[in-house]
Amino acid sequence: IPSVKGESTVFKAHTGTVRSVSFSTDGQSLVTASDDKTIKVWTVHRQKFLFSLSQHINWVRCAKFSPDGRLIVSASDDKTIKIWDKTSRECIHSFCEHGGFVNYVEFHPSGTCIAAAGTDNTVKVWDVRMNKLLQHYQVHSAVVNSLSFHPSGNYLITSSNDSTLKILDLLEGRLLYTLHGHQGPATCVAFSRAGDFFASGGSDEQVMVWKTNFDIADYGDVLKTQHDTNVNGSIPIMDDHFMPSHHSSTKACVTETREAGFADVPANLEKRSKSPTEEPQVPQSSMPSNEQHMHHMETGIHPTLANTLEHIVGQLDVLTQTVGILEQRLTLTEDKLKECLENQHRITLHIKQTDHKND
Repeated sequence: IPSVKGESTVFKAHTGTVRSVSFSTDGQSLVTASDDKTIKVWTVHRQKFLFSLSQHINWVRCAKFSPDGRLIVSASDDKTIKIWDKTSRECIHSFCEHGGFVNYVEFHPSGTCIAAAGTDNTVKVWDVRMNKLLQHYQVHSAVVNSLSFHPSGNYLITSSNDSTLKILDLLEGRLLYTLHGHQGPATCVAFSRAGDFFASGGSDEQVMVWKTNFDIADYGDVLKTQHDTNVNGSIPIMDDHFMPSHHSSTKACVTETREAGFADVPANLEKRSKSPTEEPQVPQSSMPSNEQHMHHMETGIHPTLANTLEHIVGQLDVLTQTVGILEQRLTLTEDKLKECLENQHRITLHIKQTDHKND
């Protein structure tokens, strides 16, 4: 632990490169993952090694605590993801659906699900209570390096060697946005604690901070709902109705360079049961039913159509911003090209003058 003099405690227990370090939510514990094929858990304040987990048969790329600190999830080059019980120190389940190395894994804010990114270019989401694959995204064209859940739990952002970031809508199980900005592999990405920003880093040596336009009150209500749900232990945050296990290959609605726009987040996420013959439901607007009816009577436009039109207008605004940014980049490129041509012309004249003097 850093002291007044700037000194730090050094934990020496791994025998290979350490790939991941992560604190528990309460800050009392630290979990590390290494190329020595082990996961190690430490106590922070007592600065002591607690125990080691060692069932992986290849390098361990990432290890994280669940929000309540009871579980640990690890991702490895042995193509597996393992769930560990911190108390018993036992591996309680292994997920083996990835077709390549697993680079990154993270718990959903509710603690009921995990998401993982792999070298097979896929992102997968599992329910850790039922040990069931919920979603399988094939939206990147190269290795997926990192991912991060939005605090509301409704969105997931990923970064890839294809240089893009992808924002996934977990409620509808589809790709929502593709973000371009890095000039090379996007190596890492993370939402801020409040979810109003996210940052990404890449091999182009750039760190980009992006702004979201979520309504803070909306996902504040969602977080409160999640807390109440976790206390009651009954209603799951994500369920099979919203999370189809089939591939999600929908193309991005919008491509943008700096500012990511999001659809409205429903204020309440309750488990919806359905019979085998029930038609798929469309997520309802946050507007109460009476207000929807009055709005329909006054405008003559069905609320669903109105919401769709608002979403389209929002997308057009983002596209307009994107075109503006591209125009700026094109202008900069033209200026640089003009400067290069002028420099080349001066060099040519200089060479000719030198040759003439020598003659």
